Amino acid sequence: MKRHWKVGDLAKLTGLTVRTLRFYDQIGLFSPSGQTESGHRLYNELDLSRLHQILSLKELGLSLEEIKSALNGGQISPLEIVELQIDQIKEQIKLQQKLLEQLRYVSKLMQGKAELTVEDFASLLQAMKMRFEKPVIERQTGWERHLDLLGDFLAEENGISKHKEENE
Repeated sequence: MKRHWKVGDLAKLTGLTVRTLRFYDQIGLFSPSGQTESGHRLYNELDLSRLHQILSLKELGLSLEEIKSALNGGQISPLEIVELQIDQIKEQIKLQQKLLEQLRYVSKLMQGKAELTVEDFASLLQAMKMRFEKPVIERQTGWERHLDLLGDFLAEENGISKHKEENE
């Protein structure tokens, strides 16, 4: 027997807001597979799978438009999305492990009443910095990619060829 959820029930189940689910429907990213006789949205298990894909890709840093394009164009499979999530989590674990090792080392030195060297502090600060710097760099790269795409789009809209623009 298939289960169906109304928009409010799906919001509670997933932790999203009704407003977000309606917005996703409005932009054609995530639409319900059915409706009640009174016109309420009805979502099924396949819809939940698509929502997982959307949220996973969003967490990986893709824009809603990129997600829509990737999912509608069949450019990425559900398995690939899960594998991307696994890779991202492995990378986060590696960074956290490095920070944990540095903190344990500093703690051991402090417990032994040893003086911390500049190198000890530098290593600790580098490990801390990597934890925060990587997402910032990824976000910056994403913005640069978006701006490049926007520039290409605007050039096309204005009838400027890319070669003409590069020569100027």
